[in-house]
Amino acid sequence: MNTLRFITAGNVDDGKSTLIGRLLYDSDSIHTDQLGVLQKQTKQEGVDIDLSLITDGLRAEREQGITIDVAYKYFSTKKRKFIIADAPGHEQYTRNMITGASNSDLIIILVDARKGITEQTKRHASIGSLMGIKKAIIAINKIDLVNYSEAIFNQIQNDFEKLKSELNYNEIKYIPLSALVGDNIVTLSENTSWYNGKALLETLESIETDTTINLDSRFQVQWVIRPKDEENHDYRGYAGLVLSGSYKVGDVVTILPAKITTTIVKIERNLEAIEIAKAGDNVVLHFENNIDISRGDSVYLSNQLPIQSNQINSWISWLDTSQLQLGKTYLLQHRFKNVRVKVQSVNQKWNINEWQFTEANEINLNDIAQITLKTNQPLFYDSFDKNPKSGNAILIDETTFNTVGALMFLNN
Repeated sequence: MNTLRFITAGNVDDGKSTLIGRLLYDSDSIHTDQLGVLQKQTKQEGVDIDLSLITDGLRAEREQGITIDVAYKYFSTKKRKFIIADAPGHEQYTRNMITGASNSDLIIILVDARKGITEQTKRHASIGSLMGIKKAIIAINKIDLVNYSEAIFNQIQNDFEKLKSELNYNEIKYIPLSALVGDNIVTLSENTSWYNGKALLETLESIETDTTINLDSRFQVQWVIRPKDEENHDYRGYAGLVLSGSYKVGDVVTILPAKITTTIVKIERNLEAIEIAKAGDNVVLHFENNIDISRGDSVYLSNQLPIQSNQINSWISWLDTSQLQLGKTYLLQHRFKNVRVKVQSVNQKWNINEWQFTEANEINLNDIAQITLKTNQPLFYDSFDKNPKSGNAILIDETTFNTVGALMFLNN
């Protein structure tokens, strides 16, 4: 089964770090020497190991009692490999959560059983949905502090179900658990005999993620390979990652922006010829014709062409402390393709806390809005909801070289 990338989100003190620590600890994914260090660092009376220390990598963070950046952890079981992004809970760190969510297949939203659904719960659920995540686990944590109440679990589940119509998740699972005690993390707990589902780890091991192999085929040239030695003077290959779909020898393809049609005659992976390349493969493509292709050019199956436009409607999450400036020239980086753009208009801003759109003419740090961009040359892309692999980009300030915005293209 494929590697599962997931992000944890929730209010401050809802137990995200403890939950991840419990997963790593109970699945035997912590080295013996690390355990010794953690035991020495743990100062809680009567506690062998403070599990939250496993994910808090910076001393300053631990002293403040909060996690202020996206921390990635890796672990595996016999059934699957996992990559975890632990996002901060504070509203002002929305940009950190968007960073973690951008490559995640699933989101775990922690809800304190004593507090229920909060504004931050809605905010994190909305951001995960906006970033294209289709699978969600609502982890109702600290169930031990409400005496393992089935009624409270059902109430929180019902409250979140009312929000589903506003979100784009196609699968949501609800799990009552206690990260601190270990209920329903790795094994089912006798304390929640009324719960009929799986423990968290088994759920993570078995959940099916949406695969990019079923999307339209997308490949962008990262490197043009032309050896200078005499033995390989006729060799010309185009290296890159298959973002989605697949390519096989004999496929008729169109190279954009040149709009040249040709045929794939050879595909190489790890210096060996293969017949088909699938999403996630790093390969070298060879074509029938001697074509002038550069880094950033894209290869499409001729019957699966993308949107072409120099006026783009897009979601933007603003990541910079300086305000977005209408009419200013920015650099749009679409993987290896760069174009200059100006933001023509701010169409509407999304008030996540109120779940409504408002009129706006400015965008500040952590704002999410719909904008219209004008590029200096046509861009080839997909809408984010159709293909997130080719439907996203970043906006760069040309003067500071800061990444100032995350873009998710809309269907024009």
